[in-house]
Amino acid sequence: MDTDKIQQEIIEDFAAFDEWLDKYDYLIELAEELPAIDESHRTEQYLIEGCQSRVWVDARYEDGRVWYSADSDAIITKGIIALLIRVLNGRTPREILETDLYFIDRIGLKENLSPTRANGLVAMIKQMRLFAMAFASKEN
Repeated sequence: MDTDKIQQEIIEDFAAFDEWLDKYDYLIELAEELPAIDESHRTEQYLIEGCQSRVWVDARYEDGRVWYSADSDAIITKGIIALLIRVLNGRTPREILETDLYFIDRIGLKENLSPTRANGLVAMIKQMRLFAMAFASKEN
């Protein structure tokens, strides 16, 4: 499934809720469904700088595609990273680098996050793209 289709699904999922409290509840559900990151990756090496909460992200490169795993000690943040993984997982490095994550604005996520969580969102996206850049350099 392409990234546009997935982002459209996310937009539709969030459109079903009128209140942001319900949308936060949905993020919590997504967090609970996110597969656990390998315990050996819950270390400083995988910790994202710039997040108020602790967020660990790892990526592996397999058959030309990037596969992410992540975790957070904050449930809302974990739901947000689950959304990012839903869109970017299993893509080529080039696709990840070229994907416009427009669903973030369309669902109103950024403006409904505290400034520190919004900074964390940017840091998570940056780290996921840095993994993709590193893997892209291996392709050349």
